[in-house]
Amino acid sequence: MVSRVAVIPARGGSKRIPRKNIIDFMGKPLIAWTIEEALKSDCFDSVVVSTEDKEIAGIAIEYGAEVPFLRE
Repeated sequence: MVSRVAVIPARGGSKRIPRKNIIDFMGKPLIAWTIEEALKSDCFDSVVVSTEDKEIAGIAIEYGAEVPFLRE
């Protein structure tokens, strides 16, 4: 069986808009919208966020994504 995985890259150190992935956008962090849409799509068996940032990782887990490790 083939597993379909959505990988969402999320850097903590954006150059143009610092911390953009955790900025509140219409009541929730920006990255939450991406995670929720990927989960809602029923296209993927799992949604994984790839990040080096502990705060982003916590938010990703809170919204239902997996964060198997933190990048260096």
